Amino acid sequence: MSREASIATATEYFDSGRFTQDLARRVAIPTESQNSQRLDALHAYLHDEMIPAFQEMGFTTEIIYHDNLDLPFLYAERIEGEGLLTVLGYGHGDVIRGLDDEWADGLSPWEMKEKNGFLYGRGTVDNKGQHQINMAGLRAALETRGKLGFNAKYLIEMGEERGSPGLREICHKYKEKLQADLLIASDGPRLNMERPTIFLGSRGGVTFDLSIDARKGGHHSGNWGGALSNPAVQLAHAVASLVGENGQIRLPELVPESLPQAVRNALKDCKIDGGTDGPEVDPDWGEPGLTTEERVFGWCSLEVLAMEAGNPRTPVNAIPPRAWARLQLRFVVGIDPHNVVPAVRKHLQRQGLSMVKVELSKEEIFAATRLDPEDPWVTWALNSLEKTTGKKPALLPNLGGSLPNDSFSDILGMRTIWVPHSYPGCSQHAPNEHMPLSIAREALGMMAGLYWDLGEPTAGKA
Repeated sequence: MSREASIATATEYFDSGRFTQDLARRVAIPTESQNSQRLDALHAYLHDEMIPAFQEMGFTTEIIYHDNLDLPFLYAERIEGEGLLTVLGYGHGDVIRGLDDEWADGLSPWEMKEKNGFLYGRGTVDNKGQHQINMAGLRAALETRGKLGFNAKYLIEMGEERGSPGLREICHKYKEKLQADLLIASDGPRLNMERPTIFLGSRGGVTFDLSIDARKGGHHSGNWGGALSNPAVQLAHAVASLVGENGQIRLPELVPESLPQAVRNALKDCKIDGGTDGPEVDPDWGEPGLTTEERVFGWCSLEVLAMEAGNPRTPVNAIPPRAWARLQLRFVVGIDPHNVVPAVRKHLQRQGLSMVKVELSKEEIFAATRLDPEDPWVTWALNSLEKTTGKKPALLPNLGGSLPNDSFSDILGMRTIWVPHSYPGCSQHAPNEHMPLSIAREALGMMAGLYWDLGEPTAGKA
């Protein structure tokens, strides 16, 4: 009975091929939550895969729903003793649309294949493969010790790719049931393929539309040019007044007052690297005076996701009657997402652009969260991963993307530590999604070591 034995049990699960077999079976269940025809698949994933896996580890299980939603949640728990440390795990079994026709030759979203050191299939990294790794690490620690040494709870949702509808309500309704000292979960990418990573929250996300409806139809640009306002020109000025030519946000309400020193310290030895297939970083893009890593993990970014005026496919000589753009603010702690649209609206009015209509999109708003990088549990988790891998983990104060972490940090009031098992070039949400075999094997050992350490009397002590 030892930590090393627990890690060996987890890596043997990989070396024997059982990890790949289990993941292939789970990837084959087309759990597209954005597809209303896949409701049976969402339930099958929980009933056929997750419930048996948790029950084999001595967990009790329960399917729960939020009012008027057909998306199921699985709650599982193993309570070993009153007064013990309690740890909540989280994952999501739904996936983004498969985009079947867009995958490379010989690849399919629903038939996992190994190729050149990668496992290809929808959900391999987002998020089936990641919570499978964590469950396997949990099982390895349990089998080696004969008990966990702590109380374990787990929540698997089936609607994260739809913005996690019902998750916050579930956390409010079942707050006592879900209560724990700490969240340990996995999603998103590492800083790079080689370096184990911990992040402590996520940037928030709010998406809004700018639009101008000037008149009912287009008018000849020769006959009317100079006499009629052009919505496309006006919209371009509206966007330019919000974000500069180098990506700097020009509206003070959309950025924090400052970058905390603890965040700067955490990011000093971090370097963004998308791998050989990743894009090349534009070093002069974004907030001046910050490093690239500080801009992504410590600051806000305002992106134009789409713009349209006239007919882009077949332009004609006419002044367009309408222009539209969708913008997205990725924001850090300190920004009130509910103030974004009012602030943008007031700003455009001051700029003489009151003809621009500003409306929230139908996308879910994700709040920004961040555990203090100097929290003792953070140091403890970093030490655990380094002990297992011999590598110094990267510490990201928050993920650059958005996750429903506020459900756990704000509603349930717990510390949140995320250990991602992917990398930036994994094609998450795109065709050809894949997990590197090297990350999968290393991550299994890391999580077995981490769960072993949670059962020790020194857990949480730096």
